Amino acid sequence: MDLHTVTEVVSPAGPGMWRPGDAWLGGGTALFGEPRPEISRLLDLPSAGWPALTARADGVEIAATCTVAALPALLPGSGVVAQCCRSFLASFKILHVATVGGNLCAALPAGPMISLGAALDGVCTLLGPASRREVAVADFVTGAGRTVLRDGELLRSVFLPAAALRARTAFRRGSLHRHGRSAVLLIGRALPGGGLVLTVTAATHRPWVFRFGAPPSAAQLAGALDVIDPAAFVDDVHGQPAWRAHLTRHYAEQIRTELSG
Repeated sequence: MDLHTVTEVVSPAGPGMWRPGDAWLGGGTALFGEPRPEISRLLDLPSAGWPALTARADGVEIAATCTVAALPALLPGSGVVAQCCRSFLASFKILHVATVGGNLCAALPAGPMISLGAALDGVCTLLGPASRREVAVADFVTGAGRTVLRDGELLRSVFLPAAALRARTAFRRGSLHRHGRSAVLLIGRALPGGGLVLTVTAATHRPWVFRFGAPPSAAQLAGALDVIDPAAFVDDVHGQPAWRAHLTRHYAEQIRTELSG
């Protein structure tokens, strides 16, 4: 879709350039997906030349401009990375320009990069005109289309800890159609000593992360999921709240059983 109100593109762009009416441009697949008459200028981030992946002793830093198509090849040893990247409802052309950061900032409930980052204890680095702060991916998205980003801030990268990347995981995804948008996406991660981290996404407006220091029983897991308010489940053409809630519990028990084996 043409953004007919845009009169200028700044390339390359960086922190401190933002002004009212600006929008950060990554791959543009979400930005150009609907009318945005409030935007008059685009700040181009890919031209800044950030490395797609930076290896650290304690994990990896994924640039916000890293494309979804490139990510599985950059992290070939992590099955859950490939599973999340295959969960997009998008053509191969879109996946070669869509970015990890763009998927997070769009904050759609079905965003697979939100699922990945929340499940692996990801941490977002946010840069402002004169500030730098870190926010857990699980806290970055606050609702459908809403994030903690302040005016002028940009998402620079997402850090994934090495321990989380190495952990055993279980993945469940459900939709109304075989190739439909994710209506429920749950990821379980085994912890040392038998503990479990369970992440609920797609079914709810924001990520929900449940942590168990010891192997939970079926009753303990079900009780933990009770804290999700019925109003927190998404209600749209891709699935009704009651169905999403039912699948969430069904998949959660499957994950508990799989990772406790």
